[in-house]
Amino acid sequence: MKRLRIISFIALSSIVISCSSKKSDVPVVGFIDAFEDATISRAKTGFIDALEQSGFSEKKHNIEIKYSNAQGSIPTLTQIVNQFVSDKVDLLATSTTLATVAAIQKTKTIPIFQMVSPTPERMKVIGPNGKSPANLFGTMEDLNYIDASFSLIPLMLKPKGQQLTVGMIYNQAEPQSADALQRIQSEASKLKVKVIALPLNSSADAQLVTQALLSKGIDAFFANPDNTVFAAFETILKSCNDKNVPIFTSEAGLVKRGAVAAYGADIYRWGYQSGLQAAQYLKTHKTDGLKLEMVEVRRHVFNPSAAQKYNISIPVGFEPVQ
Repeated sequence: MKRLRIISFIALSSIVISCSSKKSDVPVVGFIDAFEDATISRAKTGFIDALEQSGFSEKKHNIEIKYSNAQGSIPTLTQIVNQFVSDKVDLLATSTTLATVAAIQKTKTIPIFQMVSPTPERMKVIGPNGKSPANLFGTMEDLNYIDASFSLIPLMLKPKGQQLTVGMIYNQAEPQSADALQRIQSEASKLKVKVIALPLNSSADAQLVTQALLSKGIDAFFANPDNTVFAAFETILKSCNDKNVPIFTSEAGLVKRGAVAAYGADIYRWGYQSGLQAAQYLKTHKTDGLKLEMVEVRRHVFNPSAAQKYNISIPVGFEPVQ
């Protein structure tokens, strides 16, 4: 009987060791979202779809995706990154600037595949050697597209000899938001459009600040690439709709949520593009040939309901959001 117990124990131990060994062979992706948002979440969907179409799927048990969302909390974001680095995940996937910068600060060795994040210069992560972090990959965006996005406002509202006034809110703590504001102000002067921009510190301030803008008689609201704007968009939308002020944006995902029109990156395709890079790394465990790429898919989109509400004629070439 004692001999039987010993054999059984050895057999059980072998199974446990075998399972543990098998699990260790499965690559682990640490996916970090900085905050909860319906538009931004499309990047994660695109990223996972790219992995699946490249042969990596949790259903096939050949990849494990550990997902964490910081819900807008910087301390929580730091804890998430520290845990993934401690777990020695095979790669990190980061969505939005805050998540990307937090990952860059915590690891120089684990490959980081960013999405919904700007260029290294705008994130201010260029090293003393003048180069971006050696472990940073994925897909980035610059602000060159924002001129075309903002110019949609006079194109669609067609002011008749009077100056348009456009309102904006921006978070001074977000580099891409402050940079976007400067870019927009420069473009506005060329278009003879007046911009009134008010700062805010968090999405909790969005209603008060938006109402302050609306009290200044703005003709339109421009939702710029700002995480605070994403998080508070429904609040902004309700306030603007109540005062019959249309919203234009540089973010295609916000059009689905109620903005009139946009020219900007497709968030799903942004994540998908980064996912293809991650899949290439997982196949070879080498970063040869990988580098930060500019986002490839930008779209002209419009919201039929919003366009009808404001009696706005949409130019040829714009796609209705689904």
